[in-house]
Amino acid sequence: MIKKESRNAMRIARHERIRNKIMGTEMTPRLNVFRSNKEIYAQIINDETQATLCSASSLDKDLNIKNGGNKEAAQLVGKKIAEVAKKANIKKVVFDRGGYLYHGRVQALAEAARENGLEF
Repeated sequence: MIKKESRNAMRIARHERIRNKIMGTEMTPRLNVFRSNKEIYAQIINDETQATLCSASSLDKDLNIKNGGNKEAAQLVGKKIAEVAKKANIKKVVFDRGGYLYHGRVQALAEAARENGLEF
């Protein structure tokens, strides 16, 4: 019988490989995405100081999202993170997809952030 590693364990291994190649600096911080079955989260991180500069999620009350686990919610979170980044004078970021495929909700968040002014 073949034992298969769990999907989350494989995602974490992919994320570690990605993180070995990219790093958020003061000039270009890292836009990290985490998605669960019910919600989606995005945060902009400076890895040099290990500080979160700004964040947005589908749990934010001002977004008024009923279902945080769909593409529409991801687009709203992408738009919100771009707006918050503009207020913090962040224009350019490095995109960290968190080990997830660049597809579906992750892609919707990234494209919404690009459309609203973030460069990556």
